[in-house]
Amino acid sequence: MAFPRPEPGGLLSGPAGLSGAPGPPAPARGSLATTACMETLQIGYLHAVAAAAGCSLAQPFPDHGIDWHLSHTAPGHTTDEEVTIKVQLKCTYQLGPRPAVQPPPRAPAHPAGRAAPPPTFAFTLDNGHLAKLARTPVAVHRILVVMIVPRSRDDWLRAGHDSLHLRHCCYWTNLAGHPVTGRRRTTVRIPATRVFDDRALCEIMTRVGAGGRP
Repeated sequence: MAFPRPEPGGLLSGPAGLSGAPGPPAPARGSLATTACMETLQIGYLHAVAAAAGCSLAQPFPDHGIDWHLSHTAPGHTTDEEVTIKVQLKCTYQLGPRPAVQPPPRAPAHPAGRAAPPPTFAFTLDNGHLAKLARTPVAVHRILVVMIVPRSRDDWLRAGHDSLHLRHCCYWTNLAGHPVTGRRRTTVRIPATRVFDDRALCEIMTRVGAGGRP
């Protein structure tokens, strides 16, 4: 079955060229705060990744500083048939994904011949949040997932018949044992190589299911 080409402006756009305008008018987006919209967007990203990875989600109520619990059931797990991790979500538009967090094709070597460390980007956490994520040992492992989005909501989504482009990306890290260094907030480094997708989530669950760390 052949699908027609989607209309770029949705229901509010009229036939092209009738008024001489350069393009369809901007949609009348709701007045919800941008930070609240960012939170909703990253939850949608998390749900999509969990669905593709075959994980179930639960949201603790009331939460105690952790946003989501993700569970993964597989016969290969040795600690338990079902393993669970805790996920703290954060979202920011203060960084651009190119070139700030995109790893270069080849990392330059240090003068001594050692390989350069992988690219990272900075993210600041309240000390209370960091303390929860850094606690060790724990019965249930925790990870931090940080999403970087464009500043304009006009650039968050692009939909077509064969794909939904959600910009830009989520990155994950395990902060177990990370020190609290600031008076009220502490800056941590997030590896730009740790893209949070379904494969990464399955690999995290496999390591935890074998008794290891995320």
